[in-house]
Amino acid sequence: QVQLVESGGGLVQAGGSLRLSCAASGSIFRINAMGWYRQAPGKQRELVAVITSNGGTSYSDSVEGRFTISRDNAKNTVILQMDSLKSEDTAVYYCNVKGRSYYFRDFDAWGQGTLVTVSS
Repeated sequence: QVQLVESGGGLVQAGGSLRLSCAASGSIFRINAMGWYRQAPGKQRELVAVITSNGGTSYSDSVEGRFTISRDNAKNTVILQMDSLKSEDTAVYYCNVKGRSYYFRDFDAWGQGTLVTVSS
C-alpha cells in the first residue's frame, strides 16, 4: 500500500502564491512520475504538472511560467509552487504518484485532494 498526504491548500488573493506539498509513504520500491492534477467545479480533472524520476518536467499551458513542480527523492515528496495565482486556478488539487512497490507491482496512487481558492 502507498499513502499520499497533501498539505498547503487554502485561500489566497489573485496574484498571490501558495505552495502544495505531497509526501508518499508505504511499500515503495521506486517512484517514477509525480504530478499534480486539479478539478474545478463542474469540470473534468486535468493535469497541472508532472515531474519524472530524472527531473524532467511538463506543465499545462494554463500554468506554464507561473507554477513550478519539484521533488525531493530522498523524502518521496513532490512540491507545487504556485505563483501569480488567478481566479481560474480555483480547484481541488490532487497529488498523483506512479511507481513500483516492493512486491514488484506497479502502483498509481492519489492523494485526498486539497482545496485552493483564489479570490479576485
